[in-house]
Amino acid sequence: MFAMVFLFVFYLCFPAFMIYLTKKSTLLEKIGAVVLAYLFGLALGNIGLLPQASSELRYLLAGKTCMDSKELTNYIKQGLLTESDLLPNQIASMQELLMTLTIPLAIPLLLFSLDLRRWIRLAYEALFSLFLGLVSLVFVIICGFFILKNYIPDAWKIAGMLVGIYTGGTPNLASISAALDVSPNLFILTHTYDLLLGSFFLLFLMTIAQATFNRFLPAFQSAHKSATAESVSDADFVTEDFTGMLMKPALVQMAKALGLSLFIFGVSGAVSLLVPKSAQMVTVILGITTLGLLASLIPAVNKLKKSFSLGMYLILIFSLLVSSMANLQAMLNINFVYIFLFVAVGVVGSMVVHVFLSWLFKVDSDTTIITITALTYSPPFVPVVASALKNKEVIISGLTVGILGYAFGNYLGVALAYLLERFM
Repeated sequence: MFAMVFLFVFYLCFPAFMIYLTKKSTLLEKIGAVVLAYLFGLALGNIGLLPQASSELRYLLAGKTCMDSKELTNYIKQGLLTESDLLPNQIASMQELLMTLTIPLAIPLLLFSLDLRRWIRLAYEALFSLFLGLVSLVFVIICGFFILKNYIPDAWKIAGMLVGIYTGGTPNLASISAALDVSPNLFILTHTYDLLLGSFFLLFLMTIAQATFNRFLPAFQSAHKSATAESVSDADFVTEDFTGMLMKPALVQMAKALGLSLFIFGVSGAVSLLVPKSAQMVTVILGITTLGLLASLIPAVNKLKKSFSLGMYLILIFSLLVSSMANLQAMLNINFVYIFLFVAVGVVGSMVVHVFLSWLFKVDSDTTIITITALTYSPPFVPVVASALKNKEVIISGLTVGILGYAFGNYLGVALAYLLERFM
C-alpha cells in the first residue's frame, strides 16, 4: 500500500520538480518539460524500479493494461498466477485510472482561455494559410497510410495521432491516442520520432527557411497594423507559464476551472453511456472538446486565470504516466522502421506540400513559416520563431492558427483515423 501511495504522489508532484528544473537551467528549458517527462518516465519504467508483471500475467492480459482484481484472485487460486502479480496489477490499475482522468480534465482547461471570435477577427488572412496547412497534412497522411498500411498493423491509429501532433502538439496527440485506445509503446514511439525529426525542422524554420522561401514565395507585407502590442501580450496564455500557480488568487481561479472541467467530463461521460462501449471514449473526448469550446465563449469562464497552465500540468502528468508504462524492449519488437517512415512522411511531406500550395496561391513566406510552426510545434513556439524571423506581426497569425488547431484537431484526427480504419 505504501508503494502505491508513494507512486501516486510521485505522478502528481514530480512534474512540478521538472518545471523547477527548466527554470533553473537554460539547457533544460530548451529541452522542455514534456521531453523531460518522457525521459524520466522511460527511466522509471525500464530500470527495474517498478515491479514487473510476470509473463503469465502479460499473456492473460492480452494487450490490456490491467486485470479486474476479482479475476486476478481467481487466477491465483487456480495456480495460473502468483501473489507477486498483485502489486504490478494494482500499479497498472492506478496508472490506467490516472490516464483516464488527466486527458479528459486537461482538454477543457486548455480550451477555456480561447477567445475564438477575437482571434479570428485579428488574423482573418491567416485562416487561408491554415486551410492550406490542413489540406497538406490530410493529403500527405492519407498517402503515407496507403503506402505503409500493410507494414503497420495500427497504421490508422498512427494516422490519427499524426493529425493530433500537427494540429496541436502533445495535448491533441494525447487526447486522440486516448480516443483511439493507442498502446503506450506505440504512443511513445510515434511521439519520439516526431520529436527527433521535428527538432531538425524547427532549426530550419528558425534559420534559413525565410531566405529559402523568399526565393519563390511573396515577401511578407504588413497585414496587422490594427493589432496592437496589447493584443499580442493578451496571448500569453498559450505559453507554458507556470509561475504564480501556488498563489492564493490563482488557486481560487484554478479550483473554479477544475470544477467546471470535472462537470464537463461528467456530462460527456454520461452521454457516452448512450453509445456502444467501443465508441464511448471517442464520445467523451469529442464531447469535452465541444463543451470546452462552448464554455470558452462565456466571459466569466474565458477570464479564469491559469486554466491553460493547469491543463498543461495535467499533460505533463500524462506524459510521465504513459512513458513509465512503455516497455523499451517491447518497442523494439514493433515495426519501428515503418513507423519512423510514416512520421517522416508526415513531417517532411506536409511541409513540402504546404509550401507548394503557398507558392500556387501566392501566400507570403513569413505567414507560411509561422503557420507551419503553429501547426507542427503548437502555439508556444510561435513567438520564438517570429523573433527569429524578426517579424512580430506574424505572432497574431501564428497564435490564431495554433489556437484553431487546438480547438479542432481532435475532431479531424479522430474522423480521419476511423475513415482510414475501413481500408485496413
